[in-house]
Amino acid sequence: MNVFFVLLLLGVKHIFCTFAAQQRGNSTMMGIVDILFLSVALAMDCFTVSIVSGVVLRRRVWAVMLQTAVLFGLFQAVMPLLGWLVTSGFQQYIEDYDHWIAFALLAWLGVGMIRESRKPEEAPHSFNPLSLRTQLLQAVATSIDALAVGISMAMTGYTKAGQLLLPLVVIGLGSFFFSLWGFLLGIRFGASIRRRLRPELFGGIILLAIGFKILFSHLF
Repeated sequence: MNVFFVLLLLGVKHIFCTFAAQQRGNSTMMGIVDILFLSVALAMDCFTVSIVSGVVLRRRVWAVMLQTAVLFGLFQAVMPLLGWLVTSGFQQYIEDYDHWIAFALLAWLGVGMIRESRKPEEAPHSFNPLSLRTQLLQAVATSIDALAVGISMAMTGYTKAGQLLLPLVVIGLGSFFFSLWGFLLGIRFGASIRRRLRPELFGGIILLAIGFKILFSHLF
């Protein structure tokens, strides 16, 4: 596990999104295969951020891991619903600013971690995977992209809230399980990462990379 492997994961999201978009072009509503691919696509940022948290956490704290995974899954499921609900009146505003909000949150966390990497090991650090505040910031930042999914659903045949139940459940569960997997990978391979560079520096680089990826994917 190294920085290049984690950065490679960032491209997986776009592969799955492209496939799902092509599939949706043949039908007004998504089939189960489309939903599964979309779920994996949306879970990639959660997965990568969870690896970072696992590297920093260093040990299995199941209460924290489950709480974080639940928050990630919940926000990934709720954001498409919000996008679907507000599409008629606020679509333009969401599309204009959602990527900037995600970038700002991730950049703030990432720069903070890089600054903390320069502190002595015994000094207190503000990026703390045990903190509910940190978990919520991560959950919001990684799920803002899902707002656009809700907008697209409203435009591809999803006219009733009940039709969203299956996609939202699958998206939420996908992010939940990928987040847990990311934690376990980060904890498992964290020792080798720590021998090469500070965990906070590693995490800050990854969070900034995710933020720039989200920003550039919307601007270009």
